Amino acid sequence: TTLVNSRLAMSAVLQSQSIPPPKKANPANTAMPLPTRMVLAAFSGMGAATCCHPLDVIRVQMQTTGGATGAYKNTLDAGIQIYTRSGLRQGLYAGISAAYLRQWLYGSCRIGIYCYLLERAQIANREAGRDANDIAFVSKLSMGCLSGGIGSFVGTPSEVALVRMSADSKAPIEQRRNYKNVFECVFRITKEEGVLNLWRGALPTVMRATLLSACQMGVTSEAKLFLARSGYFGPNGDYMHGLPKLFVATLFSSFCANIVANPFDVIKSRLQNMTIHADGTAMYRGMADCFVKSIRAEGPMVLYAGFTPAFIKLAPYSVISLTLADKLTKALTGKEAL
Repeated sequence: TTLVNSRLAMSAVLQSQSIPPPKKANPANTAMPLPTRMVLAAFSGMGAATCCHPLDVIRVQMQTTGGATGAYKNTLDAGIQIYTRSGLRQGLYAGISAAYLRQWLYGSCRIGIYCYLLERAQIANREAGRDANDIAFVSKLSMGCLSGGIGSFVGTPSEVALVRMSADSKAPIEQRRNYKNVFECVFRITKEEGVLNLWRGALPTVMRATLLSACQMGVTSEAKLFLARSGYFGPNGDYMHGLPKLFVATLFSSFCANIVANPFDVIKSRLQNMTIHADGTAMYRGMADCFVKSIRAEGPMVLYAGFTPAFIKLAPYSVISLTLADKLTKALTGKEAL
């Protein structure tokens, strides 16, 4: 019996030595699920939209009324006229419900998908023994293009509703559509004009979002690395928890994105806001027709109508939304989002 017990004990020891203990998962190599990233992105976007929506209303009204030809003297004049005419709720905050829906459809994809793809690339680099941030700038631009394109196509109905509701207060009272909220707006467009009109202007919308997202997301990530290495923002750019570094990076990327995207923004806003007459005719036949007619009537600078309010809106929106996304991600995972 003693001999059998000894052999069993020896066998157990040998087995324990031959089976290595299970490896613990490295948190740095565990990606946050895509749905979680998209939810964080949506809430981040809603916070930014709450602060910046009046500037979006001003931008849309300047772009749809020929801002380059003097309908409004400047951004401040547009804001004063809109507030005087329609007040805060029906004027500067008209369409805020559409702006929130847009964040759940477009913003969640744009920021969420980009951050997910960036993290997967960083994990692949770590597993290959390379620096996690050794990602080509072109790859970051491609990630931004993909996330912006997907988000824009999914979110085009909310974009159409946002433009309609933002521009409604400038129309004569008898011509106003008077949408109560984004859901009524979407329902009425579907009923009165057909479901396909929810994707009116989808081509310039997707093109704009693709370019804007590529610049905004890709340039922000690249600028963050450059600023961190510059030494002006503390060791590894961590001065004040990295907030000044992130502020400068998002401000620069917003300016770049606005230069590239504004012409498409003007065309998109005009297509989405135009009225379809009973006989099926409209002011513009499509993107190219809108482009030609707008330049012919108002000159090439019409493509940059609303540039100032667009940038003034995009810059704080980018700073707030990307900072919230970055810091919420860091609070949950200990890693940066961008």
